[in-house]
Amino acid sequence: MMNFMDLISSLPAFILAVVLISASPGPAMALILRRAALRGFSGAVPTVLGLEVGLYLWALLAAAGLAALVAASEVAFLVLRVVGAGFLLYLGIKAWRSAWRGRETGGVAEEVAVGEPVPGSALTWWKAFGEGLVVMLANPKAAAFMIAFYPQFVPADQPLFATTALLAVLQVVIEIVLYLALAAVVGRAGAWFRRPVIRRRLDAVSGTVLVALGLRVAVEGR
Repeated sequence: MMNFMDLISSLPAFILAVVLISASPGPAMALILRRAALRGFSGAVPTVLGLEVGLYLWALLAAAGLAALVAASEVAFLVLRVVGAGFLLYLGIKAWRSAWRGRETGGVAEEVAVGEPVPGSALTWWKAFGEGLVVMLANPKAAAFMIAFYPQFVPADQPLFATTALLAVLQVVIEIVLYLALAAVVGRAGAWFRRPVIRRRLDAVSGTVLVALGLRVAVEGR
């Protein structure tokens, strides 16, 4: 009973930490902002869900001890780092291509013009979901973070896996609320973001940010 009360008493610190972590800039934030600006709130929803499914899977892997194996393995860590960096570079270059094609076509820089599925289709939804999922799962830092983060809030004698899974649900709910609120705010200005000149600049800037993040992941050590 005392340990359960310890868990309850640690929740405010856990929630504050999750909010601060969620608000920090990184690949997830860049992906959500770009998606919300170009596709509106509904277009950002699958990206957010993909990111959070990836986060929850890492939390479960951390609780099961598998994330520790990934973090400890030089080969696994390197593979994830290369995949994560490569995917961020791919997204950044795709944004650059969209900006360049919009310039060539006089401002018509719709994503469908560079090989995207038809907006609003199921394929578009799953593509956005997959992007969020891959960005999170291919981030080796997520494995190291989960190993260090959750044990701080799991009281002694409490089941590690079940408690971590419960805390991860809380983190996912908090992040979904925060990210969707951000997407809603950005999405309200969607018409402005989709103006040809603004769209090209947004693609250029977001592409540069994603490429920079990809390069950082590629060169960063542990």
